[in-house]
Amino acid sequence: MEFGMARGEVYLRVSAILVLVLTACLVAFDTQTKVVLLTIEKKATYKDVNALKILVYITSAAAGYNMLQLCKHSLSAYSGGNPKGSSISMAWICFLLDQIAVYMTFATNSAALEASVLAITGSEALQWMKVCNKFNRFCIQIGGALLCGYVASILMALISTISAYKVFRMYSPKWFLRLKRR
Repeated sequence: MEFGMARGEVYLRVSAILVLVLTACLVAFDTQTKVVLLTIEKKATYKDVNALKILVYITSAAAGYNMLQLCKHSLSAYSGGNPKGSSISMAWICFLLDQIAVYMTFATNSAALEASVLAITGSEALQWMKVCNKFNRFCIQIGGALLCGYVASILMALISTISAYKVFRMYSPKWFLRLKRR
């Protein structure tokens, strides 16, 4: 069972990396230019909205973190994967870092979604106009990127579940948070 779970974690991490990189690329390389007035052009990029800038940074960092975890996993598999050599503190650190990656990715996707909804609907009270009427392709691509970002969040939540299992299997079921005897 341990081998199957390790393989599943590797597949989930690789999938999460691919979807996170896809999200960052879709947002970062999305631009559209429209002629506003005869010779005046307006260019829409992810840099126009701070939430999209942060989304690119966080998804890139989360992909890098998952890549580092894959490297750690491959090094431990190469060295034999001695379960006694894995410490409880390292399991807790990995679990907490997995949790942080999930929550940060989900939060930035939600913030970018909120900004995108304002771009679609506008706000008469704040005198913000609907941007997606003018930059339709840009908005559709950002929508696809946000969908990929939520898929990556779900994949990383599954990874975090496996990480939680690895931490809590080290504790005794009889005594609350007391380590098992080996």
